[in-house]
Amino acid sequence: MATYAIRRLLLMIPTLVLVTLIVFFSVRFIPGNVIDLMMAQMTEEAGAKDIAAMEADIRHKLGLDVPVHIQYGRWLGIVRQEDGNIHGIFQGNLGDSLWRKVPVKEEILQRLPVTLELGAFGIITALILALPIGVYSAIRQDTGGDYLGRTIAILAISLPSFWVGTMVVVYPSIWWGWAPAMEYINPAQNLPANLIQFLIPGIIMGMLTSGSTMRITRTMMLEVLRQDYIRTAWAKGLSERTIIVRHAMKNALIPVVTVIALRVPLLIGGTVVIETIFSLPGIGRLLVDALNKRDYPIISGINLMLAVFVLLMNLLVDLTYGYLDPRVVYK
Repeated sequence: MATYAIRRLLLMIPTLVLVTLIVFFSVRFIPGNVIDLMMAQMTEEAGAKDIAAMEADIRHKLGLDVPVHIQYGRWLGIVRQEDGNIHGIFQGNLGDSLWRKVPVKEEILQRLPVTLELGAFGIITALILALPIGVYSAIRQDTGGDYLGRTIAILAISLPSFWVGTMVVVYPSIWWGWAPAMEYINPAQNLPANLIQFLIPGIIMGMLTSGSTMRITRTMMLEVLRQDYIRTAWAKGLSERTIIVRHAMKNALIPVVTVIALRVPLLIGGTVVIETIFSLPGIGRLLVDALNKRDYPIISGINLMLAVFVLLMNLLVDLTYGYLDPRVVYK
C-alpha cells in the first residue's frame, strides 16, 4: 500500500501542473479588466494623457506588462521576478492580492477555518439525514415509508441552495421578526454563539447534499439484502436487527463511505452560495469578491487549493477502501 500511495503522490505532480495551466489562463478570459476597475476607483477626471500614463503605471506595478507566458512562469516559480528573485508556487508562494497587496496564502488560511466549519456542519447533517432514511427505505421497500424517503431525497436534490438560503433569511424575519446573524462571530470569542450561527447554514447545506447520499444508501442496501449470505442469515433465524446492522449495513456502507468522501471537496466548494447569503467570511465569499474585482492571484490560488484537496481526498478514499474491503489489493 505504501508503494501505491507514493506512486499516486508522484502522479499528482503532472496533474497539478496541468491544473495550474488551466486555472491561470482561464481566469484571464473572465470578462472585465482589473486595470479598468482600479482606474475607475482612482480617478474619474483625468486627461487622455494622464489616463494612459496611469494605466501603464498600474499595469507595471501589477506585473501585467509582460507577456502572459512570463506571468505564468513567475507564478509557478520557474522564471525570475522583476527584482531578480524566484518565488512562486514551487516555493510555496501563491502571490499577492492585486487589491489588498497581502499574500494569497495568508488570505486563504485566514478564511479556511470558516469554510471547514461550515462544511463539517453540512457533512454531519447530511450523514444524520441520509443514512437512516436510506437504510429504512431499503428495508421497507415499496411501502409508504419508502415512498416518503424517496420523495425527500428527490426534493433535497432538486431544491437550489440559493433559493432555500434566501427563504430562510427573508420569511422568518417577515413572519416572526427574526433573522440569522449576519456578522461573523469568532469561536475564540464566543463559541456557543459561533455554533448557533453556523447551525442554520450548516443544516441547509446538509439537507441539500443528503438527497444523493440517501439514494446511494438505499440502492446499496437493496443490493446487499438480495445476497445469498443475507438469505442464509434469515434462514438461521437471526433477528432483523442483527442481520441489518451486523451483516447488511457493514457491507452496503463501504461504497457509500467512498462516495461521501469523494463529495467532501465538492461540499467545500459548494459553500460559495451559502457563505454569500449568510455573510460568512469563508473561502467561498473570498472567491466571489475576487471574481468581482478580477483578483487573478486569489482566484487562481483558491482553485489550485481545491484541486489539491480533491486529489488528496481521492487518494485517501482509495486507501480507505482497501482497508475496509479486504478484497481490494493494491499493486
